[in-house]
Amino acid sequence: MRTLTTTEDLAAFCEEAKGQPYITVDTEFLRERTYYSKLCLVQLALPGQGDENAVLVDPLVEGLSLDPLMDLFRDESIVKVFHAARQDLEIFHIDHGVIPRPLFDTQVAAMVCGFGEQVGYETLVRKIAKQQLDKSSRFTDWSRRPLTDAQKTYALADVTHLRQIYEYLAAQLEKTGRDRWVAEELAVLTDPETYVTHPEDAWKRIKTRSNSPRFLAIVQELAAFRETHAQTRNVPRNRVFKDDALVELASTKPADMADLGRSRLLLREARKGDIADGILAAVKAGQERPKDGLPQIDKSRDKLQVNPALADLLRVLLKAKTESSGVASKLIAPAADLDAIAAGERDVAALKGWRREVFGEDALRLCEGRIALTAKGVDVKVIELD
Repeated sequence: MRTLTTTEDLAAFCEEAKGQPYITVDTEFLRERTYYSKLCLVQLALPGQGDENAVLVDPLVEGLSLDPLMDLFRDESIVKVFHAARQDLEIFHIDHGVIPRPLFDTQVAAMVCGFGEQVGYETLVRKIAKQQLDKSSRFTDWSRRPLTDAQKTYALADVTHLRQIYEYLAAQLEKTGRDRWVAEELAVLTDPETYVTHPEDAWKRIKTRSNSPRFLAIVQELAAFRETHAQTRNVPRNRVFKDDALVELASTKPADMADLGRSRLLLREARKGDIADGILAAVKAGQERPKDGLPQIDKSRDKLQVNPALADLLRVLLKAKTESSGVASKLIAPAADLDAIAAGERDVAALKGWRREVFGEDALRLCEGRIALTAKGVDVKVIELD
């Protein structure tokens, strides 16, 4: 097992990669104690068998630059293969401003090739590569040095088996003509905006029971302060204060330090210093915001007149299409899309692009009464009515 610890060695490997059709990539990182992921290891493999064309790159070694790898990621003649790439891509984008292209995500491809919802790497290794993974190092501390042989073996397996998985899935997509379906999904992963967190939008992730505009304004200010504080100090947002504490603060509207001291859910560290000052300022800003600047909840979906019987039929149709096409239902139509279609909405993703081919046309025909469904046991059949 080769571990690259110098920029020169990494550059030599990346030079070797030029001209290859693809390279498999994985990372090991820590995020429990930071807002941004701390990159601890990069695994790379070129086409081939065994470990001879695979390396580990140690980014924690002083003086090692990942610039040669970033140059390779920019080389669009080489496919960069990941499994469940989102967190890996976020690291490279945040740390280096680079998103590897062209991208192939085996988890997305597997969802189109009949392997179910968000299939794990271990499952694909077992079903495609016919191998078993040793997962004993899965929850290890990747920042500690030296790495053990067990850690290195575990890490390297994440890119060596990935070669066979990629080649199999790529061949399946080409044979079925579904490669453009995957490309549509990967467009989201390669969009830099996917990895940008705007503090002013952080409130949208908070679950609240009240939709009062004034209450939501305070939630918005508190969430924005927490996000900014966490980003600038690189600490997890829950270390600033947790969601339940945020909602409590928006409800109780503390005006001074004494009020903060009466909070049941606020951490002790948040009752003083910069965090306490930020909380009080956020609550005050939310209370004083002009009425025309108050946030509003989009209630359009709440007002949808969903036909429950039609929604149930659409779910049956989706199940039948999922089984016949081998495409994961999550990719075709989430539950919200089915309810929207059953309420008469037509501007939904499930009725567009490749999803229309797989599900959308029959969904519309079902809504218009041009087809019916019949079930015998678990088998569902479409009956033509026109």
